[in-house]
Amino acid sequence: MDPADPPGDPAAGDPAAGDTDPAGNSTGSERRCTGQDPLLFQQALQTLWSTRELRQLREEAWRGFAALDDPLTGLLDMLEGSQAWQRKGPSLEAWVVCELHRWLQARPLPAPARHSSRLQQLQARAVRVLARSPPSLVEPLVSIFQLQDADRSPLLTHIHQLHQEGKFKEAVVLGSRLKLQPALDVEKMCTPLLLQDRVSLVERYVAGFPDLQRRLLALLDSWCRPGFDIGVVARQHPQVTSRLERLSPRVLSRRVLSQLERLGLDPALCPNAATQQRLAALRYLCYKRFVERSMSQENWVDHVQGLVGREEWPQETVVQLLASPGNEAVAAQCALGLSVPEEQLPATVAAELRRLELQERVAGAPLEDRKGDYYQLPIAREDIHFLASWEDLARHEEALLQPGQVVGVDVEWRPSFGTGGRPQASVMQLAVEGRVFLMDLPVLSRPAGGQVSKAFSRLVSRLLSDPSVTKLGYGLAGDLRSLGASCPALAHVEKQLRGGLDLLRVHRQMRVVNMPAGGTYEARGLRGLSLLVQQVLGKPLDKTQQLSNWDRRPLSEGQLVYAAADAYCLLEVHQALNREPASFSLSEDLARSLQPGCSERPGAREPPRLQEASALPWQVPVAEREDAAPEVPARAFRVVCDNMLQGLARSLRCLGADVRVLGTNEDHRRAAEVARQEGRIILTSGLPYHKLRAQVGAGRCLWVDCSLKARQQAKAVLRHFNVRVTHADIFSRCQACNCDQYLKVSKDTMKQLVRLSSRPEGPSITGDEATQSEDIQEAGWAPEEAPGGCTYDPPCRWLEAADLRAGAPATLASGTRLQLAGVPEGVLRRPGLRHFYCCSGCGKVFWEGSHLCRVTSQFSQILSSASSSWKQS
Repeated sequence: MDPADPPGDPAAGDPAAGDTDPAGNSTGSERRCTGQDPLLFQQALQTLWSTRELRQLREEAWRGFAALDDPLTGLLDMLEGSQAWQRKGPSLEAWVVCELHRWLQARPLPAPARHSSRLQQLQARAVRVLARSPPSLVEPLVSIFQLQDADRSPLLTHIHQLHQEGKFKEAVVLGSRLKLQPALDVEKMCTPLLLQDRVSLVERYVAGFPDLQRRLLALLDSWCRPGFDIGVVARQHPQVTSRLERLSPRVLSRRVLSQLERLGLDPALCPNAATQQRLAALRYLCYKRFVERSMSQENWVDHVQGLVGREEWPQETVVQLLASPGNEAVAAQCALGLSVPEEQLPATVAAELRRLELQERVAGAPLEDRKGDYYQLPIAREDIHFLASWEDLARHEEALLQPGQVVGVDVEWRPSFGTGGRPQASVMQLAVEGRVFLMDLPVLSRPAGGQVSKAFSRLVSRLLSDPSVTKLGYGLAGDLRSLGASCPALAHVEKQLRGGLDLLRVHRQMRVVNMPAGGTYEARGLRGLSLLVQQVLGKPLDKTQQLSNWDRRPLSEGQLVYAAADAYCLLEVHQALNREPASFSLSEDLARSLQPGCSERPGAREPPRLQEASALPWQVPVAEREDAAPEVPARAFRVVCDNMLQGLARSLRCLGADVRVLGTNEDHRRAAEVARQEGRIILTSGLPYHKLRAQVGAGRCLWVDCSLKARQQAKAVLRHFNVRVTHADIFSRCQACNCDQYLKVSKDTMKQLVRLSSRPEGPSITGDEATQSEDIQEAGWAPEEAPGGCTYDPPCRWLEAADLRAGAPATLASGTRLQLAGVPEGVLRRPGLRHFYCCSGCGKVFWEGSHLCRVTSQFSQILSSASSSWKQS
């Protein structure tokens, strides 16, 4: 119930007028409020509040407001004498605030002088109340006490006091509510919250103030400069519990550039963030060329020179930026590709460059010699038509609009690697039986409204809206959105589509029965359309030209053939699936395969889908697969993750695995040392995968795609190494520090610890925040009955007095400080909550919640049905 809007209609007329009997005498209800004692007034309201007679309560309140000498002082006395209104849920005090606000709007009191000492005293008290008030009371309190017109000095003083006390969130929220942001130092106010990874709150704080937004972006950009150590900033704020792992330059640069785009600001305002994005793009290009070997030398040089030229960096500077410890081999290959003189390179890179030159610079067979391993376009080169004029369109219009035919549709654009705005579509491919038409979009769609543009948009609209023509695509909706964003005349082309069939959705419904010997397709690095072509036609697509410069004219021969194959393979896949749909567990009518329940097999609980791992691009050679490896218990599975896999690490710890994570500033080579010393497996997303694998041996290093969600990564890792996870393993380790030793604390003892500790770690968390805080939701264990009939309870012992350091009730004897500030007051009052669990490693506090059920559901496919070894209660 919202305290500002209680159920029940107010009495007709003016409630302040009071009730009278037929003789005109006042009723007893009015007589109760004729006194001017605020305490008696509050007691009368409390009696009615307990009976929930809200209509009578409103009448009583309005009469009481009129009878009181000073309703504003009475309201402050009521709020300062109680804390019930600060908590979540309805309270009499919160209701009185909103009702007094309504009453004042109906019949305002004589206002004190604007700068009178009495009003200033009331406003000073109101500011302290406002700092603790829930959001629903901010507007009425500001209006009642005229805080919008108050002297700014005491308001600012109070905000600074909150900040000095470590109540950073409260200071920022109060400053926002009073619109005092321009008078406050944005760096001072926001830095502690940024260190806590509360970036969204900070962005709301500066919203509506363009100058503050620019200053905030400048601050974040300064944290993105090469060599900057965020730890220096964290040490200047020792009272802040920092989350530095989420403040890496790569993460910050993405957020900065995203804000720049959203606000429509020039990226030149944040040069360091732009530099980080360029470096990330360069590293990605080096990985595609030198590790994955899926990009030709020509395309690689074209993109790298584009990035270098855009930033006007000398080529030797690019190599130096890439030459971080552990990446010398990639930097040397980059220097080789850019022909950077050896004397301009760091010594380690120059030595690696000489080694490459001795090996004739290129390792392995040229990409061109492997064409026979890929899908081959079955039509002649002269049947690929490049359309770039009105005459070209007119010549081939009849072939494209033939009723009843099947057309493959695809779109290509120049990749931006996150360094610019949305890429513009460059080529649209339309494949029909025996021919492919490549549309030159920059020529055919611009200028908008020209003769050629009108002819092109008319042809495409007629083709896509004809229900008799089957339009095939793979991710068709995304291609059409890209086309509409690039061609203004086709802005709504996605809505015009009739007769479309997205083979991506068919792919998800497929079930591949005959898997190849030696491992799954995805173990070979196949995904998307290339994986579908492999599964249906026997050979994958050659993706060498996928990341080429599609804006270049004329297109190279390789680009023309690649673009044609990308569209024509859709026709052949469609034909093969129609010939043998049962081989892939599909309906004879492929369109029906997309309808719910149409492809259900008897006894299946849900429609058959490609196994989730089929879409996961694990770059592991087939020979290293552990499909036949012996089963490993989750708690015996030991890995070390690089610092880009924080989410995966938390997911694996959640399932009981022993996971170490490299620190933000630790080099990749440290992973090999840890793996050798502690017998761990390396999980990495970085370029040094091959180098690390060589140091720890086959089967002890796995490359993980950072573009996947942590849950997907965890499932594939556990399946890859044949890890057995039971319900007893869930939350057997602390997700924050990897410790597997907990101390059980009764609710009464926890209440006592919270009171004694006086919450030194920082501001408390309110009940509202407890329902929204991601950290708290992650901390909850569920008391529900688990499969097997046992209640989940992690293996631990009860907290004893000897476990606490003398004189420090919130500190364990080991020196670990319990994180009691993270325990909301509402949780301590929750009925049915039996006890809490404290991690003996980091002091994080957990309690019973709903997160275990969610985790069990998310990982149900890999959970073993073995009986639980956790204690029953």
